[in-house]
Amino acid sequence: MSTKALLAVALAALIPLISFLVLRSASEGAIDMPGRFFYDSVEVKMQDGKQVTDTIWHKVDNISLTNQLGKSVSLDSLMGKVIVADFFFTHCPNICPALTHNMKQLQDAIKQKGKANITAAPFVHFVSFTVDPARDTAAALKRYADKFGADPDIWWMLTGDKKKIYDFALNELKMGIADSATADSTFIHTQKMVLLDKDHVVRGYYDGLDSTSLAKLAKDIVFIMLEKDKNSKSVFAQMIPVAPILVFAIIAIVVVIYFLSRPNKKYPE
Repeated sequence: MSTKALLAVALAALIPLISFLVLRSASEGAIDMPGRFFYDSVEVKMQDGKQVTDTIWHKVDNISLTNQLGKSVSLDSLMGKVIVADFFFTHCPNICPALTHNMKQLQDAIKQKGKANITAAPFVHFVSFTVDPARDTAAALKRYADKFGADPDIWWMLTGDKKKIYDFALNELKMGIADSATADSTFIHTQKMVLLDKDHVVRGYYDGLDSTSLAKLAKDIVFIMLEKDKNSKSVFAQMIPVAPILVFAIIAIVVVIYFLSRPNKKYPE
């Protein structure tokens, strides 16, 4: 094989790799990722000699409550996990059973994905807050959770101080919940589910009774799970430490191919 042919083969092998790296880097921001909703402040700082602004997105505060197993748990223990949250109460006669059923469908989908990929399920956690904690004790939540098949390993039903729950819903998740204060403790509450990312920043609200909205929620959960940390380096930045080795290896291969392909000189006898 001639030198030109061998070089062509080498280039043919390198071009797809280079193209893949370029396309991979360019396509990282091409996915329509779920947005962020609330920010705390905007910082102005210098980066690479340029003035840039950095939005500090609101991370929901920690809240400690009691789950259906009677254990004290907190959102801080779920840091690094994607969270899907909703609000309900066990005596709710209308939307709550349907809302809980749909949350169960999401739970089962995640668990099924976890069987195929052992790392999938632990990254998502479901949280249902009761808006009637006076009646929804841990024991009542356990009966309700068992009825709907809630897995306590990835789905908490939480009860506790009513004011704490309401303040968290209104001030942290920005979700509307109103206590009608009637004698039978009827509640008017949202049918929305809220998605929090791994940093517990609000990334979306979804109608928990609408199939189209739930399908988008399922898709957004996957996107958030795969989302790259904004502080992580690009694929090219990660290659910088080994770039000299790669360049040397390519040059060495070209040189070896060149000498191996040189025609043998015939010397006069």
